Amino acid sequence: MNNLDFSAEPLFSWYVVLLAFSGIIMVVLGVLPLRGLKVGLRILNVVVGVAFAGYAYYLAFVFEGGTYRIFFQALILPFAMIVATVKAVVERSNEKNRPTPPAGAYNPNAPYAPGAAQPAAFNPNAPVAPVAPVAPQPGQPGQPVPPQGASPYQPGAPAQPVADNPYAQPQQPAG
Repeated sequence: MNNLDFSAEPLFSWYVVLLAFSGIIMVVLGVLPLRGLKVGLRILNVVVGVAFAGYAYYLAFVFEGGTYRIFFQALILPFAMIVATVKAVVERSNEKNRPTPPAGAYNPNAPYAPGAAQPAAFNPNAPVAPVAPVAPQPGQPGQPVPPQGASPYQPGAPAQPVADNPYAQPQQPAG
């Protein structure tokens, strides 16, 4: 028995056609070998598509009247699934087109290999390589100039107070 009569019940007939169309599109999206589509999304496409197509078949050929349910998701879900599928495929193709880093470059997504040589991580507290000491020369740019009346800097000798500082106390040299 064919229940599709667009002149008597156009809403019912169009609903059955769109339900069948949605189911077929979702099954095709789930079955096509599109790269980047996860297995869970494929299974969901196929299961929901078969359910929609099966319900459309039931309404078109088995249903004998009475009440039926209209699922608005049947009209919205295929568009959402098409958008999700296109997005996944585009992201996958964008990943392929990214330039690969040169060999030996740091890759945060690389698997950990305990036996392989790992690049040294940045350590801000690592000691700085020693630099040869340079004796400061008074009068050179960038070197401190001793105050008026003070003796120049002498490594190993205790610093002497400045003569015009009334709070300074002279220190006896150790010896």
